[in-house]
This record gives sequence, structure tokens and C-alpha cells, in this order.
Amino acid sequence: MAGRRSGSGVVALVLLLVALVGCGGRPAADSATADVQRLLDRRAAAVLDRDERAYERTGRGTDFGRLRAVPVAAWSYRVTGLHRTGDTATAEAELRYRVAGYDPAPVTAGRTLRLSRDADGQWSVDTDRPAKKSAQQLWDQGTVQLVRGRHSLVLGVGQSGQSLRDFADLADRAVPAVSDAWGADWSRRVVVLVPESLEGMAGLLGSPASSYRGIAAVTTGETGAPGRAPADRIIVNPDAFALLGGLGEQVVVTHETTHVATRARTTAATPLWLSEGYADWVGYRAAARTPADAAPELSRAVAEGRTPSALPDDEDFGFTGDASRLARAYESGWTACRLIADRWGESRLGAFYRAVGEHGKRAGAVEDAMRKVLGTTPEAFTAAWREYLRGQLG
Repeated sequence: MAGRRSGSGVVALVLLLVALVGCGGRPAADSATADVQRLLDRRAAAVLDRDERAYERTGRGTDFGRLRAVPVAAWSYRVTGLHRTGDTATAEAELRYRVAGYDPAPVTAGRTLRLSRDADGQWSVDTDRPAKKSAQQLWDQGTVQLVRGRHSLVLGVGQSGQSLRDFADLADRAVPAVSDAWGADWSRRVVVLVPESLEGMAGLLGSPASSYRGIAAVTTGETGAPGRAPADRIIVNPDAFALLGGLGEQVVVTHETTHVATRARTTAATPLWLSEGYADWVGYRAAARTPADAAPELSRAVAEGRTPSALPDDEDFGFTGDASRLARAYESGWTACRLIADRWGESRLGAFYRAVGEHGKRAGAVEDAMRKVLGTTPEAFTAAWREYLRGQLG
């Protein structure tokens, strides 16, 4: 009896393993993952081939018309997890894509796809959304429109064609202006994303809208990354941008384009007063604005006897809701860079920026660069900058 019970247990165990593994010799879950991966491979091929019918045969999710205008050179999915319940499943996937002519390496985005299986055992996509804690892509917000400039690609949602053309014109003027100041050792191309609203901008950044209220545009990108890093995106807040005049629009786009150009030379060693100040310096470089006009908050502080005692810390550039403090931080960085350009020359300003970034770590970076490039010390420079403020803004 004991032997028979033991044998029955072995048979039951074998049958259980067969049920779990299946005739193919691999777990059923692995088979479903492979099936879903093949489905997403077909979906990716349809996007690349601009084949709407083939795309629709893979299911629903994102309306093909929403992303038809996006000029992709590469598009692929990698399933990273699958949670299946009967004939439904949720797949976590990594989407990698490149915009043709602009992205030297793929942009990566987390996606969550809900799927269902029909009576024939075929999986199809029901929904395709940003993964938890992942930012939206522009086509998640609506049908993407495209305008090409000489040096720019503008992608928008909910905007008129003329509005997108205006952004392309701003970017096309910004690129040569930045190259004239910084040099030609960058891509000299920019991608501008124009969502419909502040909320759309926040969605593209994966952050609350309150973080960017009043901010006209931001630039995304990995600082200090090699040349093969994905291209940056200039993301516009149309609500704040609409409040700018013509000069302000150009200064903002040139400022953000400067961040694109300097990204590879901007590292953890680079303080925000330098990276933001330099971008403002390039933005205002060709503008006929007096220092007092370009730095109203700092001018007010100097006139009231509140000349800053030191250059701003990184924390002063936080979007905390204190608009005056934020403005003074930007204006302080700009005047510091303007002082270097006026006293040591524009080429030295660029060399100083590069030297700080090459240091690799924050400690000692500014001190070493000031000594090697400018022949001064932070203490002497701060004293000179405070005197410069009183002379220019007092």
C-alpha cells in the first residue's frame, strides 16, 4: 500500500509538471510572453512601414492616425513583464524609437499594454498607455502635426499649422546664433514639442503641472552624456509662451537651444548659475536690451541696497512658486556670465564653461576653472561681480 501511494504521488507529480510545462517543454507563461512579444514585433513593423491596416490587425490602443506624422527611423518593443488572467493580460514593455535625422540613439519609454485573446488563441492590444511613473509621449495627447524647418523639427498637438511654423522659425534662428557663440561641435538640430496646454507639457515631463506654471519652455536630455545619447527635446508650455513678446520668444528658444548644444559638456560639476546663466547670455547676446531691462528683479534688489553677497545655489533655481527669487537666480547667473564675456572675452567664457564640466565632480570645479582659465579665485570673482552689478544695475 505504501508503494502504491508513493507511485501515485510520482504519477501525480509528473502529470502536474506536464500541465505546467506543456508539450513544448517550456512554461505556459513563457509561451504567452513569447506570443505577446511577436504581436508587438508586428505592431512595431507596421509603424515603421506606415501600414495602418497591419497596425490595426494587432489591436487597438493608440490610434494609428495620432502618430502617423512622426518620422520614425526605428521603433521596437521589449516585453519586460506579463501578468495573465485567462484570456486577458497586462504587459509591461519598453518602447524604443528614434526620430529620423534627429535622434542618434533611441528614446526609451515605459508602456503598459492591456491585451485579450480571441477564440483562436490570438492576442491583440486593447490599450497602450504610459507605464506607471513614465511620461506621456506626444501622441498620447492627440494627433501629432509636423512642421520641418532648416535646423528644426516641430511636433505639436492641438496647434495651428502657422503656430508650429512660427516655432520652427524661432528654432531656425536660434541654432546659428548658438553655434556662433558656442561653436559647431554639436548636432545643430533641435526637436521642439508643442503640446496643447500646460497640462500637456507636464504630461510629457511626467510631473505635476504646478511644477512648470509660468515656465515658458524646458529642455530634456541627459547631461554629460556621450554623442550617442538620444537627442534632446525642447518642450514648450504654450500657456506661458503666449504671454511673451517677439523678443522674449526668441530669447527663450535660443536659451533652450543652448542647453541642447552644451549638454555633452554639462556635468554634475556644472553649477546651475553657470549652465542657466550661459544659456541666458547666449539668448540675450544679440538682443538690444540694457542690463536693467534684462534683469529687472536683480536691478530692484541692487537699487534697494540688497546686492547679493554670493552667486546663487542650485536650490535657488527650484520652481518653488517664489517667482522673484527664481528670477533673481537666473539674472545673477546671466550677469556673472556677462561679466566674464566683458572682462575676459567670449571665447574665455566658453572655455570656462567647458573646463568646469570636465572636472567631473562639483567640489573644486569652479575654483580650478577660474584659476586655469580666468586667472582668478571665486572670492575675487564674487567681489568683481558684486561691483559689476552696482555699476550695471545701480
